Amino acid sequence: MRCSCYLCYKKQYDDTEDATTILATFSTIPQIRSRVWNCVTEAIGTFVLVFVVIMFGHTPNGLGPLAVALLVVAIGASLGGPTGYAINPARDMGPRLAHAMLPIQHKGANDWGYAWVPFVGPIIGSSLAALVATVY
Repeated sequence: MRCSCYLCYKKQYDDTEDATTILATFSTIPQIRSRVWNCVTEAIGTFVLVFVVIMFGHTPNGLGPLAVALLVVAIGASLGGPTGYAINPARDMGPRLAHAMLPIQHKGANDWGYAWVPFVGPIIGSSLAALVATVY
């Protein structure tokens, strides 16, 4: 998927010299870098998503997929600024790997020092959501 992003935006990448802007099209970047608080934010967003998905799994009306889509939009609107909201480890890791491998001019570093945040935060949040959901 990110390779197609690369092909669609190749001319823009060639014309852009800001490495952060290029990286932002592939992976999440926080507005304010505070790894611990960014991890907490990712955990909260993922907790809400996973908990609601688990709870909507018991609804008989079939509106679950629409509700989950709207929930992802709401999480993005509320938590997108602090972390870029991965709320899924694959959302950040796969595109970050693509960024590392693709031959993009002026792409800069892959920011591996931050890569653990969108990986660990969602794992913590989803694990807590599963634990809380078992109580209900």
